[in-house]
Amino acid sequence: MQERRRKEIFQAGTSSGNAMGVPSQYWEDLEQRDMDGLCANALVKKNPPNGILLPFLKKDILMDIQNRCLCRQKHDQWERIDDSLLELICLVYLRNVSTEHLSHELVSVKDLKTGHFFKGPHELKVRPLLDRYGNDMDGFKRSAEHLGGELLDMADASYKFLPFPKVPLYYLFWQGDEEFQPHISILFDRSIGHHLAADAIWGVVNLVSDSLLRGDIRGVH
Repeated sequence: MQERRRKEIFQAGTSSGNAMGVPSQYWEDLEQRDMDGLCANALVKKNPPNGILLPFLKKDILMDIQNRCLCRQKHDQWERIDDSLLELICLVYLRNVSTEHLSHELVSVKDLKTGHFFKGPHELKVRPLLDRYGNDMDGFKRSAEHLGGELLDMADASYKFLPFPKVPLYYLFWQGDEEFQPHISILFDRSIGHHLAADAIWGVVNLVSDSLLRGDIRGVH
């Protein structure tokens, strides 16, 4: 039941951001975890008295466990973030992150064990990026750098993003010419399957792609 509920939120939350509530069980599970062990494994920090600082695209999100909400820092105060998709994905990362380290082997979704999932309605969110930036690579670069993307020497333009400490995403952009249309590929570290299920991977990509389209981080800026 919880897994079906999670998938429903991924589906609905991708378009609306706060369409459905996050199962309370996810917060309850987090409350019962050994915080020291969890933080060391997930590469996050405790924020006493009852919170976790989780980097999302290099901006800290406060996981307020006592009040069961996400917060961002604004004007030296923590301000609540109302975004069920972001909340769910943050909780899923903290609940499921394994002890596996980065393999530093880049793969596409076709190389993942759950590669069959990413078809039809679950295709990775690339088309809107091409519609927006297909003829504006400089705009793509500005947006990527604004999100803290690390410039890589791949394709015509490529960036590494860190939505979570153990979940890097790689966006590779090839500029079009007379023979070929512009093309964007999204690659992953092979270890991603140890930390996130297919629907969560899809959700993370949607969050990052949406942020690239807007040039900011949803709920965090």
